[in-house]
Amino acid sequence: MNKTLLAEFTAREGARDEVARLIGEYAEKVREEEGNVVFDVYTRQAAPRAFWVFEVYRDEDAFQAHLNAPYGAPFNAALGPLIEEDASVLTFLNPVTTAP
Repeated sequence: MNKTLLAEFTAREGARDEVARLIGEYAEKVREEEGNVVFDVYTRQAAPRAFWVFEVYRDEDAFQAHLNAPYGAPFNAALGPLIEEDASVLTFLNPVTTAP
């Protein structure tokens, strides 16, 4: 079963462009991961400093490989001082299914 999540963070005042650059470069690397299905980056229309990243990985193993990728820690270290939160806020999602 796919591993799906939403990562949220807010760029500090004046840091939006740098955050957008960082997440754009990171997205290119993540999308090349064998187990990545989706890595889409959005900002809220009414609050352009608020970033939402919708992520889907093939399975738990693919997600763990993503977490252990060598470019993850440097990205998070660079992002940390540029966002309002202590770290990205992660929300794990499950599909809604209906009984037949």
